[in-house]
Amino acid sequence: MPQAHAYPFPTLPDYLAPGLALVFVGINPGLYSVQRGHYFARPTSRFWPAFARSRLSASVRAGLGRETLEPADDAALLAFGIGFTDVVKRPSANAAAVRAADFAAWGPRLRERLDHCRPRVACFHGVTAYRAFARYALGEAQPRADLGPQPQRVGATQVFVVPNPSPANAHFRLDDQIAWYDRLAEYLDPVFSGSA
Repeated sequence: MPQAHAYPFPTLPDYLAPGLALVFVGINPGLYSVQRGHYFARPTSRFWPAFARSRLSASVRAGLGRETLEPADDAALLAFGIGFTDVVKRPSANAAAVRAADFAAWGPRLRERLDHCRPRVACFHGVTAYRAFARYALGEAQPRADLGPQPQRVGATQVFVVPNPSPANAHFRLDDQIAWYDRLAEYLDPVFSGSA
């Protein structure tokens, strides 16, 4: 079940629960996704096609008995140990509309949610989302981040950054996104075996 939070505006639910293996963290929900009630609902988003073609989704696809995954599957991923949330819960037409004041107000709230559910790994979609979180929730004055695993943790939660799957992020193609989810799958293996 999604974690219940009372937000004073329409937004996407937080699909969080204690003991999750992985939580995907976006910048903020897009208006299109909020209208449809699902994460990464815009047909041009690379998230669902890339996730479905990656090693990361193998158990999900097997469990659901199909190769294709779509936005309506977001809540079902909780049963496979995968959740969704955002740094900023206030939706906007695009991520460029999110201001520093939004990150300052919402970053600490995301930290509270992560501290509460304690996922093994939080995967931020894009360095913009993670740098803002690190600045406003982890207190880093000059946060630096590249794609991949991060040295910082959020309590016991390890952090990984992948490219933002938005079509606005034109530097990365679908194959690039798939490759980053495959790298995330490789990173998760030692995390679960206890060697990370």
